[in-house]
Amino acid sequence: MSRLQKWGAGWKTIRSRVSARLAAGRAERRRAARGEPGTTEPLDTAPTPPTPAPEPVPTPAPPAASAAPAAPPPLPNPVAVVPWGMRVAAEVSWRLLVLAASVWVLMRVISEVRLVVLAFSAALLITALLQPTVARLMRWGLPRGLATAATFITGFVILGLAGWFVVWQVMENADNLSTSVQDGIEEMKRWALDSPFHVTEKQINDIADKLTETVGNNSEELTSRGLEGVTFIIEALTGMLLCAFCTLFLLYDGRRIWYWVLKLFPQDAREALEGAGPRVWVTLTGYVRGTVIVALIDAVFIGTGIALLGVPMPVPLAVIIFLGAFIPLVGAAASGALAMLVALVTEGPFTALMVLIVVLAVQQIEGHVLQPFILGRAVRVHPLGVVLSVACGSLIAGIGGAVVAVPLVAVANTLVTYLSERSREMAKQQAAATAGQAGQGQVVAAAVAGQATGAAAVAVTGPAEPHDQPPGGEAKQT
Repeated sequence: MSRLQKWGAGWKTIRSRVSARLAAGRAERRRAARGEPGTTEPLDTAPTPPTPAPEPVPTPAPPAASAAPAAPPPLPNPVAVVPWGMRVAAEVSWRLLVLAASVWVLMRVISEVRLVVLAFSAALLITALLQPTVARLMRWGLPRGLATAATFITGFVILGLAGWFVVWQVMENADNLSTSVQDGIEEMKRWALDSPFHVTEKQINDIADKLTETVGNNSEELTSRGLEGVTFIIEALTGMLLCAFCTLFLLYDGRRIWYWVLKLFPQDAREALEGAGPRVWVTLTGYVRGTVIVALIDAVFIGTGIALLGVPMPVPLAVIIFLGAFIPLVGAAASGALAMLVALVTEGPFTALMVLIVVLAVQQIEGHVLQPFILGRAVRVHPLGVVLSVACGSLIAGIGGAVVAVPLVAVANTLVTYLSERSREMAKQQAAATAGQAGQGQVVAAAVAGQATGAAAVAVTGPAEPHDQPPGGEAKQT
């Protein structure tokens, strides 16, 4: 049976090949009749399996330079091009501009409310002078309100009596002063005629006529100046009332007002300002006390010298010298010059020269002995800073600004010094705390490393057997 099957399979193969050849021939003839090109097909007995197509070999891409022009290199960062010094200068410059603009706006605001600012500043100075008296009365057993009222009334009564005494002295000696001034002018006229400058009487009379004509032509301006003087008096009275009101409340409730002011600042800044407040107040109190003592000594010594030289109105001039001493380096010189001018027109050049010698001697004693001994380190401001601050204060707010300028600079100096020292101390404490935390971290890391080493040893050697336990540490039986 197997041979018959092989024969049947061979017959089927032959028949299929013949059928395929016949079909291929018929298809070739049809294509030839239609004019189509023929194809020769293989007449194999069985179709062969298709061979896989060869994998394409990757060809390298042409270089980019040949395909397109090279791109330009990227531009550097503009910030990196600017030199370091110029960048620092620019940063500092715009911050200084912002600071200058802020100061300018603040000065404009102060100039608009100058009366209120000066009154409150004067109240602070008077409070710094009277606060120790209130504290002393409270230590003696008086209530705070009664101690404040007694100190306030006594202080302003003394100031009022001093002002009244000065005005009374000026009014009492006005006639004598006018006569002395006229005599002094005549004496100066005779001295000018006899001087080596060859001044004639006609020139002196021409100068006097020009002065009279100038006064007559500018009478309207003088009238307006008089009205401005009346306005100034009204503003001065208003400022005095406001100053008295502020002084009363600062004496009675100054601590509560200070803590209310602290609440206006951010939380982070309150601690530093709370520490700076007492130091600033000590500086202000020391300045006011020292200035009062120095001014009193100047007034007593210069007033005594003026009285001994026979210059009229020694007491009013001494009071003016006392008030002028509150403007350091400038006020005392100006009040001394006024005393010298009065001596010149009333007693003559020799007396004026002697007054100048007295004023200079007292000023030298004040500058080299009194101020360093009395003020001490309460006000550590260089004389150049004092002169510049007085000049700026006078330009901004006149005489009141000149009086307030120096204590303001002294307070600012104390505040900045304290804040700088506090910042350095906090930086040192923070560095020490960081170093301590680093040391603790190293100890913890060493302990963790030791525990890891012990665990690794246990994993290698296995747990200790009961007989490996130290003496007295037998394992518990469960």
